[in-house]
Amino acid sequence: MNYSNHPVTKEFRQLLRKTETPMEKKLWKYLRNRQLDGYKFRQQHGYGPFVMDFYCPSLRLCVELDGGIHENASVIEKDIDRTAFLNDNRIHVLRFRNEEVEEDIEKVLNRIREYIKDECQ
Repeated sequence: MNYSNHPVTKEFRQLLRKTETPMEKKLWKYLRNRQLDGYKFRQQHGYGPFVMDFYCPSLRLCVELDGGIHENASVIEKDIDRTAFLNDNRIHVLRFRNEEVEEDIEKVLNRIREYIKDECQ
């Protein structure tokens, strides 16, 4: 079964792209157009019932940005379920707090590069 970009989530994915957060916009500036070591990332890519902030299909890598709402107990539980579902489907999840992107984007990009380096060896 193909879980990628289910039609049911299309309008929601489009809305998320139109209303991206400032930190999503900042990180996307570095991920789009194969700028990160030539890897193609997609923004607000759907998989199963979930929409990932950023997804690299060739690496099966999901990059998620977490704002303050992700400190809420119910949201933490949903994030755990999302990560488990994606991991069960062989998609690795890297999570960053918005503050990490805001304060040191290079550190965030280097952590993604480290994952890529480890996976491609």
